[in-house]
Amino acid sequence: MTAVQTRQRLVEVALDLIWQSNYNSVGVNDICKQAGVTKGSFYHHFESKGDLFCKAHAYYVDSIRQELDTIVSPMKPALEQLEGFIGFLLRKKFGEDDQNCPGSAFLSAGSLCSENKVKEALKSVSEAAVRYHIALIRALDAEGYLEEGVDHTNAARFLHQYVQGATIYAKVHESPNQVREDLPEALYRLIGLKREFWYSDVLNTASESEERSPS
Repeated sequence: MTAVQTRQRLVEVALDLIWQSNYNSVGVNDICKQAGVTKGSFYHHFESKGDLFCKAHAYYVDSIRQELDTIVSPMKPALEQLEGFIGFLLRKKFGEDDQNCPGSAFLSAGSLCSENKVKEALKSVSEAAVRYHIALIRALDAEGYLEEGVDHTNAARFLHQYVQGATIYAKVHESPNQVREDLPEALYRLIGLKREFWYSDVLNTASESEERSPS
């Protein structure tokens, strides 16, 4: 493998192991063995396991940023943005059946790690998620879909916290189907969506379109 291919291979293996396990249980030896590279090659590309985790995290964020930017686009009506976002969460966080619940791999994998760079990487992805939520909530409020007096920042933070908790619940109880059923109403309540817009024709039409789109 070329140096570029080796580095890419290490990042991809780290991503796979992060999804399957947690940060503390995966060692450099495990990563090198699965990637088919030597430890010397590993340390040529990355200072430490924490450095690789951060690079893998950045790679993952970049891979979904374009999709999120398309979903939460100011060119789309706010209700369409909302349903597109719900569809994104259902696919990325809760999968399609009880045996397929991706969850929040990076937050779960690195939450018990004490390394500062890993903590900062996790903090940055949480802050980025909240920023997307704020943009969506502002758009909904500007178009008159929210109850009066909704605090955009607080609602965005509550929404992020709910999603993280829901992924843990789904994994612990092995019930992503229940969470998928609950998710739309929970989000409507958290962001203060006026009840007349819950499960509206606009949302249902957008949801059907989302389901027909390739993953």
